Amino acid sequence: MKPSPASLVILPLLLTAAAHAQPADAPPEPPPIILKAARLFDGKGDAVKTGVAVLVSGDRIAAMGSVATLEKAAPGAKIIDLGDVTLLPGLIDAHTHIMSTGRDDDYALHLIKESVVTRAIGATARARAALLSGFTSLRDVESEGAMYADADLAAAIDSGVVPGPRLQVATRGLAPTGGYLPDDIAWDVMVPTGAQIADGPDALRQAVREQISHGARWIKIYADFSMYLTTNPARPLRSMPNFTGDELAAIVDEAHRHGVKVAAHAMGWDGIDAALKAGVDSIEHGNGLTEDLAGRMVAKGVALVPTVTPWVEAAKKPVANPRLQKVIDLGKAAVARAAKRGVRIANGSDAGSYPWENGLAGEIVALVDYGLTPAQALRAATSVAGSLLDRRCPPERAECEREAVGVIAPRSFADLIAVEGDPVKDIKALTKVRWVMKGGVVYKE
Repeated sequence: MKPSPASLVILPLLLTAAAHAQPADAPPEPPPIILKAARLFDGKGDAVKTGVAVLVSGDRIAAMGSVATLEKAAPGAKIIDLGDVTLLPGLIDAHTHIMSTGRDDDYALHLIKESVVTRAIGATARARAALLSGFTSLRDVESEGAMYADADLAAAIDSGVVPGPRLQVATRGLAPTGGYLPDDIAWDVMVPTGAQIADGPDALRQAVREQISHGARWIKIYADFSMYLTTNPARPLRSMPNFTGDELAAIVDEAHRHGVKVAAHAMGWDGIDAALKAGVDSIEHGNGLTEDLAGRMVAKGVALVPTVTPWVEAAKKPVANPRLQKVIDLGKAAVARAAKRGVRIANGSDAGSYPWENGLAGEIVALVDYGLTPAQALRAATSVAGSLLDRRCPPERAECEREAVGVIAPRSFADLIAVEGDPVKDIKALTKVRWVMKGGVVYKE
């Protein structure tokens, strides 16, 4: 039956009216909350503070001050006394692989034995566990063959479908032909690769656009892959860059044009050098970091994410290969050198290359063992990592606000945790998380 001419006119009017109809009464917003704790570390300084409470309104921090002052500012606010704990910003891990368990030694089998659906289910559980352990933000630097499932998980967390940290994802990562795992498969056997393979500036620009269109908030590149030790004390760890200078420049230019930052896996001197010349925003691992490279990182404001946990885990076992032990030692020296030179060091554990069950806080503890003070390690996991997660765009653009994580300050997200003891005196206090809030919602009592 054909619709009448009158219905063709009336139907759009009815649809328009429905679209503009007043919604049903929304539930009232919860009253403001005043959080009181024995101690507070704001993520910016060196010491904990006492007598400072935090006023939370909605998903943001509204103010800080004494309880009496905040009660005057927000009459009727609910007071939560957390007791003899230290309140600090939600922790940030800036280098994870949430789609990987970290338990499988055979990388190729990991890619072919688990479906993307299976991996996404596991990642959902890992995201919840990370949040409950006090990590309210993660930067996930490649899905390791799980395509864009990490972007789907980030969207599900943002929309409240599943609980988890704020998740910035790099989706597939970028490597050239022969430049990433698996690299030990017979030529006539087709096995998925962990990263997206592309060669040449034009193909790499297209790959960057594709990843961003599917939800990438970062672009991850493998600036080098193979590395080798030398007898030159000035450059003891060298590597072969994966990309040409033109290819790296195209990747970074295309990403930055879209306001997206670039993280570079770079182990040896040559990979770090090539990545810095291209203008990347962070160096991942960086075992071959030398004095000259550290100086350039400071001048350019490039962050180092040293990911020491895998090396700590490796050192727990008898290291039969003296070359591996040398790489471990160089990584430890690189972190100390970076800290001394003033390089921005951001916390990142590389969870997923080791089992998630081992926990994320161990990376922050290890940074202290590698030469950082407890306060520096805390800032690496709060304010420094938080600034790394900021968008890359011109400051005059109105939408270019900070990510607003990693510090306890007015207008920042109400991402807060409480731990036993004083982590500035004993960094291992971070392993005793007793209370977690993200975006004003309490996830762990």
